[in-house]
Amino acid sequence: MSIVVVGTVAFDTVETPFGRGEHVLGGSATYFSTAASFFTDVSLVAVVGDDFPEEHVIFLKSRNIDTTGLQRNPGKTFRWSGRYGFDLNEAQTLDTQLNVLMDFQPDLPEAYRDAEYLFLANIDPDLQMNVLEQVRKPKLVACDTMNFWISSKPDALRKVLQKVDIVVINEGEARQITGEANLVKAARQIIALGCKRLVVKRGEYGVLMFTAESVFAAPAYPLEEVFDPTGAGDTFAGGFMGYLANTGDLSEEGLRQAIVFGSVMASYNVEDFSLNRMKRLDYHEIQTRFRSFKGLTNFKDISY
Repeated sequence: MSIVVVGTVAFDTVETPFGRGEHVLGGSATYFSTAASFFTDVSLVAVVGDDFPEEHVIFLKSRNIDTTGLQRNPGKTFRWSGRYGFDLNEAQTLDTQLNVLMDFQPDLPEAYRDAEYLFLANIDPDLQMNVLEQVRKPKLVACDTMNFWISSKPDALRKVLQKVDIVVINEGEARQITGEANLVKAARQIIALGCKRLVVKRGEYGVLMFTAESVFAAPAYPLEEVFDPTGAGDTFAGGFMGYLANTGDLSEEGLRQAIVFGSVMASYNVEDFSLNRMKRLDYHEIQTRFRSFKGLTNFKDISY
């Protein structure tokens, strides 16, 4: 089954201790859709300016990503600039230029409104709710958010969290939403708002998935070289949702496998700047690393 993702397409300028990328392709919807496209068809909804090169659109289409929902408006494309230190878990934002994103109003093409799988990437929660009202009978809806929306639009965000099946955020955002320092307690409070599952991205420490009754933990893949963590969370979400849409398996086991596939995709994404590593990636590599993930925590049961 195909996925509809609503989010951002952007130009990023990123500096890490290992190099710099200047005005490279980025944005939450870009990373998500590229990762998900290894598993299923993806339809992208976002906005760019008239400065957006056609070569980037050609790349998206080469991944079988439907760009019918990509609006091109007069003005400049959304731009973000950030710097990472040797602690690559968090970026220092240097500059944000919303540009055409300021007036973005997602309008789903008619064919997108029957989507069974919907991912609401990090955008204004009012816009996320607007998209939710446009889809008819989605089988699974997941969303992301960020600290800016948590602090500036808490009521609107809570309404979205009540309407989605899965919330995918990082641990700092989980604590910010609830005001609870303990991550497990914070997870319980977010699930109590109405979503069925909470997936907490923890960077180099892996991923936790919570339900009201269970917790599942997956490690991050140990890498010798990490060049650029930008978009890792969105790439994780793309792999996670892409696998679920491909298999249609929403059982506990299926969701746990999806967590690992999402982690695999994120581990490849951070090996180069922008989407450079994803452009060289093939599915055989994904399968190989998935099997390696299993070995990270596979151990023999104790005998009494």
